[in-house]
Amino acid sequence: MIKNQENAIEEETIVIVLDPGKLENPDLDLRYDLPARIETATAGAVRNGGYDYIDPPPDQPGPLMGLFLRTGEPAAGLWPKVLELLRRERFWGNDLSQSAEIYISPGPRAELADCVRVYPV
Repeated sequence: MIKNQENAIEEETIVIVLDPGKLENPDLDLRYDLPARIETATAGAVRNGGYDYIDPPPDQPGPLMGLFLRTGEPAAGLWPKVLELLRRERFWGNDLSQSAEIYISPGPRAELADCVRVYPV
């Protein structure tokens, strides 16, 4: 958790990376539906921070989609709740626990390169 000069807590970031090639149904509505469901499931502790397209590694087709989630609590304590939801529910017919990657960062709206992958390990 990072505090600014006024000793207020800065937001932290959780990023879910989706590879459309690994999804049964790569519906773009995932970019809205998944963050909304996570926000509801975490009682607002994790909120939608937008999405972006991410260049894949050179040997893979792309692009990947990154769903950026914001939280005022430590991301390290909340990402397991996000993973639990991905394991428990299907989104547009997709088992995201088998295809998503989860990253965290102690900073707000962090670039993926500045995040740590926590799932899968």
